[in-house]
Amino acid sequence: MSTNTTQAAFAYEEPSIAVILNQVGLLLVLNVVNVCLDKLLYCGLIGQVFIGILWGSPGAKWLSTDLEHVIQQLGYLGLIMLVYEGGLSMSIKALKANIFLSIAVALTGILTPIALSFVLKELVSASSLQAFAAGAALSATSLGTTFTILSTTNLISTRLGTVTTCAAMLDDVVGLVMVQIIANLGGSNTSFDPITVIRPVFVSIGFGVGVYVLCSFCLRPILKIIMTKRNKMPGFIKTAQFAFLAHTLILVGMVAGATYAGTSSLFAAYLSGVIVKWFDECFAEFKTHNTGARSDSPQSSVDRNQATSQEQISQAEVHPGEFTSSSAPATLQENYDESREITTGEMIYEKYYKSPVDRILTPFFFASIGFAIPITQMFRGNIVWRGIVYSILMVLGKMVTGLWLIRFSSSPVGGLIRVPKKVFSYVSLACTGNRGKSKEQGTSVSEKTTRGQSTSIANLSQNNAASSSAEPVRSTTRDITAEQATASTPRNRSTPSSSSRLVLPPKPKSLYPPAILGLAMIARGEIGYLIASLAQSQGIFNGGTADGSSDIYLVIIWAISICTLVGPIAVGTLTRRVKKLQAIRVNAGGEDPLGVWGI
Repeated sequence: MSTNTTQAAFAYEEPSIAVILNQVGLLLVLNVVNVCLDKLLYCGLIGQVFIGILWGSPGAKWLSTDLEHVIQQLGYLGLIMLVYEGGLSMSIKALKANIFLSIAVALTGILTPIALSFVLKELVSASSLQAFAAGAALSATSLGTTFTILSTTNLISTRLGTVTTCAAMLDDVVGLVMVQIIANLGGSNTSFDPITVIRPVFVSIGFGVGVYVLCSFCLRPILKIIMTKRNKMPGFIKTAQFAFLAHTLILVGMVAGATYAGTSSLFAAYLSGVIVKWFDECFAEFKTHNTGARSDSPQSSVDRNQATSQEQISQAEVHPGEFTSSSAPATLQENYDESREITTGEMIYEKYYKSPVDRILTPFFFASIGFAIPITQMFRGNIVWRGIVYSILMVLGKMVTGLWLIRFSSSPVGGLIRVPKKVFSYVSLACTGNRGKSKEQGTSVSEKTTRGQSTSIANLSQNNAASSSAEPVRSTTRDITAEQATASTPRNRSTPSSSSRLVLPPKPKSLYPPAILGLAMIARGEIGYLIASLAQSQGIFNGGTADGSSDIYLVIIWAISICTLVGPIAVGTLTRRVKKLQAIRVNAGGEDPLGVWGI
């Protein structure tokens, strides 16, 4: 029978017990290793990568090529869901407040590895084109690894997590552009087409701007109208099943539209999560506004007693014999039931997506990364030491992104501009002798403020407790004044006095936030392997031929693999240390080691 003969249907065959045991064993080992390493160092994904190396083509070859393709495809679906979850975890206000900082971090993490990659011209006698292709592969940040690290360490919803994920997302968009550049540069007879390079950039910008305009000027008024007529809407619209369908349609539509338009599907998945999160925040805002408006109505007394009535309702659920249906007003019961019907994007993800993504799709994604590591060809003497040297440079190329958090805690870009002015003003004051005068003025103002606070507190205490003796009042006044002075002391150390503006900017209290940011950006992963493999197949690393693995390609794979392994391990170790410090300082009444970046 001819092999080209088409079949009317796929013949169903019972899989052998060996195939079943092999696949079940792979899933079990991936999950067990993930749980164990997460408990130790928050880096279970590293174990999954090693399992992929062992089970797949680089190692024992226990999986067929077709099955590896299926696992790779399912794993990429898990990557899309990971990025979508990251968008759901973002705060829209934090995203807007830190967008410029994220752009600065992303540009630093892109340009520095590309610049350092030109050392390959001396290290392995690479050409300028080959060095650029290597830098392009190492400029991307692994989105799946970054989101997994931040989710495991519970940092994804913090300000530090917002900056890190936004920067990694921008790196992914630039990585897609690099893929187009490498595809255009490959082959000796291929002419450079700028359209295929420019198109992903403008499509990505268009998607971002379009989502912002659509949400701010089109969907927001519609959502406000829907909220005012919520009670008149059909009941099925308020169900979790309808929300699941709507969120899924947003995700699938955005990913499909972005891919066909020419930009990254991962970028579209992230925007989908942001849209759903924006919808939830707007819903909560409108609901709060409507509740506040009803407080001025004739039923305001009922609304003010809502907390008490809800407590009665909860007690009725525990002790049904003590309360009847008429114990709580019907209006409050309806409000209570309505509040229980609210379904957010995070709740839908937790209910419908999280289990299969965490147990099947995400492990397949990291195992598929292990499939792409040609470990049997990497351990040659001249390849190993070159790969390690280049890996160290690429680690440093991403760690420099943490410099953006060292000196500027609130407004890095604006602070960078103001620093020379403040230093110059400080030197001028020191030279003219006005420094001591400004300090004296600051001291006198502080003393006057303290005396004023003491007098006002003493008067208030005397008015409220006229029957009390004078000594307890003075004692209470001294205690309150001492507490206020103690509470204001840290602020005075970090915030310049109102009477003396010309002071040096405060130095950072902790280096944990910049260290975590720099280490989280180290991991390369899927985009790096994609760019390197594409450049290899296009013959850029082989001088125009795609046969075999060139030395340059193996050195690049060394760097991508080491960075993908070192980043999660370092972040997990450092986060474990931060968790211990947080527990100690919270019990002792100290400050959070992450400061404002942990909020």
